[in-house]
Amino acid sequence: MRFLPFLAFIAVPLLELVILIKVGEIIGIGATILLVISTAVIGVSLLKRQGLAALGRARETVEAGEFPVESVVDGACLLVAGAFLLTPGLLTDTVGFSLLVPGLRRALARWLFNKFSFSSHVQGHGFGEGASSAPRHDGTTTSSGPVIEGEFEDIDDSGSESNKDPSDGNNSKPSPWRK
Repeated sequence: MRFLPFLAFIAVPLLELVILIKVGEIIGIGATILLVISTAVIGVSLLKRQGLAALGRARETVEAGEFPVESVVDGACLLVAGAFLLTPGLLTDTVGFSLLVPGLRRALARWLFNKFSFSSHVQGHGFGEGASSAPRHDGTTTSSGPVIEGEFEDIDDSGSESNKDPSDGNNSKPSPWRK
């Protein structure tokens, strides 16, 4: 599995050469070169149009106060599509053009999300058995353990009585917990 990218970098160019030679034998070398160049030009034109549309959707989503997840995924797919379209060859152009189809992009994104996502529940036992919290969509947390309430005092470094360590009998040694 760790050699798969290495094999792909060797196999894809070899496969592209075989395909270009076979197509060149059928339609001629000049037509094959023209085909490769025209697919790159058409692909970049479509990529520019779809990229600007994805950027506009992302801007609208951010202005609405939401995170532009779909636009980010579209942008990432379009980036990969651009790399495939600019790589000379008919196989890579086919993959690049397929990533320009919005329905296929969404299906690929869904498949990748399902393949690489996982769910987990974090449970901590720091302040009592069973204390845990799970984040909610509104930013609050639910707790299944005990709730610990407390008070705090803001301590300033102005040299007042609160700046001295109360555990020390003569209050001459500062606390190591203060700055």
